[in-house]
Amino acid sequence: MIEIKNIVKSFGSNHVLKDISCVFEKGKTNLLIGASGSGKTTITKCIVGLHEVDSGEVLYNGKNFSTMNLNQRKEIRREIGFMFQGSALFDSLSVEDNIKFPMQMFSKQTAKEMLDRANYCLERVGLPGTNKLFPSELSGGMKKRVGIARAIAMNPKYLFCDEPNSGLDPQTSILIDELIKSLTVEFDMTTIVVTHDMNSVIEIGDKIFFLFKGEKKWEGNNKEILKTEEEEVRSFVYASKFIKELVK
Repeated sequence: MIEIKNIVKSFGSNHVLKDISCVFEKGKTNLLIGASGSGKTTITKCIVGLHEVDSGEVLYNGKNFSTMNLNQRKEIRREIGFMFQGSALFDSLSVEDNIKFPMQMFSKQTAKEMLDRANYCLERVGLPGTNKLFPSELSGGMKKRVGIARAIAMNPKYLFCDEPNSGLDPQTSILIDELIKSLTVEFDMTTIVVTHDMNSVIEIGDKIFFLFKGEKKWEGNNKEILKTEEEEVRSFVYASKFIKELVK
């Protein structure tokens, strides 16, 4: 579990996060949603320590990450998997070497152990036998899945996914959503997904936190969000004509 308490973050006169508190539960897909500029990415960066909070606490299973020293933070970061928005694969490395990269950096596994783990991760994301391909040979959906395989290579307790469906067609997006959900349940991870994709919200939104201009305006699940009377949430949810027709 990850908990943030009364997080405040500003950049100069720009108050990006305004006293936000959330509990991201283990074994569930926790979604951060909201329009661009609402603070979703900043919260994520604060949680993993890329930004220091101005005030408030970031707790990993009750341990205050905000007050940890560098070595203590490194221990937490070894338990974090991160799927980047553009997959962020190394173009010069094969699929296998991309997945092995965090193991080479942060573990003492043997070459065989790393290969076995890479093969397992590829199998788990539905890409067995693609070890020697390079990113340029992969489709957008395949790159996303390799990005997920690399994110789970270290068997993390915490998984962060930044806009996992950006640039994907609807069918592939659903497959990525289902994969993230199944991995979260299977490995009992605390998963935080940053997204503005309403399909993801409906498909996998176990817990949803809606941000608006740096404030947490609403929280609930994928069933409750369609019924809320919160004006800002409704404007976001029903911005799509497709969703409006779906609800009808």
